[in-house]
Amino acid sequence: MKRVFSGVKPTGHLTLGNYLGAMRRWATVDQHQADALFCIVDLHALTVDHDPARVRRLSRQAATLLLASGLDPELCTVFVQSQVDEHARLSYVLECVATDGEMRRMIQYKEKAARERERGGSVRLSLLTYPVLMAADILAYGTDDVPVGDDQTQHVELARDLAVRFNQRYGHTFVVPRATPPQVAARVMSLQDPASKMGKSDDSGPGIVYLLDEPDVVRKKVMRAVTDSGRDVVYDRAAQPGVANLLEILAACTGGNPSELSGVYESYGSLKSATAEAVVETLRPVQERHRELCADPGYVEGVLRDGAERARAMARPTVDAAYRAIGLLPAAVGGSGAAETADIGVTV
Repeated sequence: MKRVFSGVKPTGHLTLGNYLGAMRRWATVDQHQADALFCIVDLHALTVDHDPARVRRLSRQAATLLLASGLDPELCTVFVQSQVDEHARLSYVLECVATDGEMRRMIQYKEKAARERERGGSVRLSLLTYPVLMAADILAYGTDDVPVGDDQTQHVELARDLAVRFNQRYGHTFVVPRATPPQVAARVMSLQDPASKMGKSDDSGPGIVYLLDEPDVVRKKVMRAVTDSGRDVVYDRAAQPGVANLLEILAACTGGNPSELSGVYESYGSLKSATAEAVVETLRPVQERHRELCADPGYVEGVLRDGAERARAMARPTVDAAYRAIGLLPAAVGGSGAAETADIGVTV
């Protein structure tokens, strides 16, 4: 059975884009057809200025929402990245294979670094190197498929490049993964700026539908969505990005086709109304299950504890093999650690 790995970063509240672009497919497809791991990648949340308490809170919320979206711990592994040391262990080894030029060419680094500098802040080194940590997330588990939106495919390509380079230099160690983007709504755009992704880290609240938004809030945001000049409902991403975004969201919620749906609605208002109700109904079961899980926090903690244990057992053999391949001594087993250290020193 192929192995699938993907994750969410706890830098903001999860959005409709996260759900339609990734989480729903994880629950309905990936966990049933693969040996699947889904991770809250909290170490990635430390690459920019952050509130520690908020990161912990959002990490718990993200884990709860993953389960509420339909992930079943009997079918897949759900865990928190920082609770599995193998991610950080492998990341440094891969940094010794990656190049500075590769890191600086990453589109997300360029965009985030530019925004940080505009605010007068300094850019953390981890912002430059976190794509290598992402590669470690993927490669540690012998991942075959990485279900991601199109904005993350460059990072999967980096993981592929590092895996191939490591295997060529030090012997076959890693499976070379591939990105598997969904067919519809791979990238849900902001309702207020259809040229920008509906990102959970953005500040434009009116343009973002959060998974825990109340139904009336969802309706208000969709009804106020930016559309385009003209009156005809036409699916044309280049000429009518606002309308196209609504049609893609509606199609993703109802299982329809954006082009075919464009012929159903005669006005922007009717399209918005239909899209709003479709989103409300799509989120309803997720929100109901989320409330149930919040009433039993011990269950969620147990899922994460068991998930980290399983993930650790899966990752350790590959990471240990990478350490041996690149030239590091294996950990000593048995005896006194101090004595063994002294003996090694004398031998060397």
